[in-house]
Amino acid sequence: MPNLMWTWQEAAAVAGVLAAVWGLLRLRGMAPRVQPFVRESSLIIGLYGLWQLAGDLSGSGTFAAVGRAKWIWDAERTLQLPSEHTVQGWILPHPLVVETANLYYDTMHFTVMIVFLLWLFVRHRDAYPRWRTTLGLLTASCLLIQFIPVAPPRMIPGLGMQDTALVYGQSVYGSVGGFDADQLSAMPSVHVGWAMLVAVCAYKVSSSRWRYLGAAHAVATVFVVVATGNHFWGDGIVAVALLAAALGVQIGTRAIFRHKVTGRKELAKPELDDSGLVDVM
Repeated sequence: MPNLMWTWQEAAAVAGVLAAVWGLLRLRGMAPRVQPFVRESSLIIGLYGLWQLAGDLSGSGTFAAVGRAKWIWDAERTLQLPSEHTVQGWILPHPLVVETANLYYDTMHFTVMIVFLLWLFVRHRDAYPRWRTTLGLLTASCLLIQFIPVAPPRMIPGLGMQDTALVYGQSVYGSVGGFDADQLSAMPSVHVGWAMLVAVCAYKVSSSRWRYLGAAHAVATVFVVVATGNHFWGDGIVAVALLAAALGVQIGTRAIFRHKVTGRKELAKPELDDSGLVDVM
């Protein structure tokens, strides 16, 4: 399968060009309706480039990455979480299902996010800034953790997990196995974090019955990342916790801002004496 993803250098170049175009349009006052789209495209692609860069930088410490992955596996067994090996066993006897899962993992992550952002920008412009900020906070926090390399389950000897994409010739990492740099940034799962963000946002901002497609995508993503051997349950759990934290930070920030604004308004009100007249003393 061809790798449809950009490198961080390619993403940085595209983001830089878009930023320059936006700056030129704004400077000359041209295409005011196009300017926001160009600006947001530059920001999102730049964020994607940072994610790819974090994957490259996490390539050191292969031995430590395997050890951390084994620790996650052992912790999940202690907590009696379902075995990823068992989940993968459900699809292995069905080649078409395996190939579909590989394809979903490789292509739908970015495709759904792009469609989601376009839908949010066009149909719910008032809600877009908040959820774009949520996406930025979530992705940035994931990137910080991903600087610590953690291997995916398919790379851990002794777990019995198969690299399903490699077996079926669908791996975006090439035709041979190995510890490629961007394969050691499995913790937390950005796939799961982004999918859950789409599900929560679609449910909150839309009243259409189509909003449940976001939830369906989240469920499918969680199943696929585990069944293909690309993530532990723990990778997704941490991503969901980071999403909750990003939302919590924004709620808290807005509450503090409203409190300060209300306080200023109260202080600005003129005081009245008992007769109802303004006290000027």
